[in-house]
Amino acid sequence: MADSRPPADATAFVVARDAVLAMTFRDDLVVREIPAPTGLAPEALALAGDVRPEDHAVDSPYGTGRIVILHDDDDEPDAWGGPWRIVAFAQAPLEPEIGVDPLLAEVAWSWLIDALDHRDASFHSVSGTATKTLSRGFGSLAEEGDGAQIELRASWTPVGDITAHIDAWAELTCMLAGLPPGSEGVAVFGARRGNRG
Repeated sequence: MADSRPPADATAFVVARDAVLAMTFRDDLVVREIPAPTGLAPEALALAGDVRPEDHAVDSPYGTGRIVILHDDDDEPDAWGGPWRIVAFAQAPLEPEIGVDPLLAEVAWSWLIDALDHRDASFHSVSGTATKTLSRGFGSLAEEGDGAQIELRASWTPVGDITAHIDAWAELTCMLAGLPPGSEGVAVFGARRGNRG
């Protein structure tokens, strides 16, 4: 059996990248590597995750997420406060009655912090937004009725094991889609099929 460990002289980014790419996720979430944005850091890795996708080439009608791991060992930008930075995005459609909840954005943000804490994923310099969107169709879209969506965008500086942060993002993506931890195979609740963003 071949040794899958990185070579002894592998950089910190290579070690973290290989660990992330070797991760497994719950059956409800399909995670794949996507092209990383350029110009943000010398080294980067990007992943996309879709909750129960019907077609792996498009976003899931239940919820989707993206996460980028940035590494800059030379400059360590002041805003990062270290050589690493994580930029994460997750969104899910909702039933309109859930979308009007005045505390929805606060709850979504708390789920991110709880997911990081639950995975013992230490972090600092966190920032982000939680946005809820309500929509109503008109004309040829009138029959689709009202819609709602929650979207969370965040960035933070990870400390320690990067895989714990990826696990937390995966948990958050599933939570926004109505699938709490341990609910594999359970029907999605509170979600609205079809993303009208």
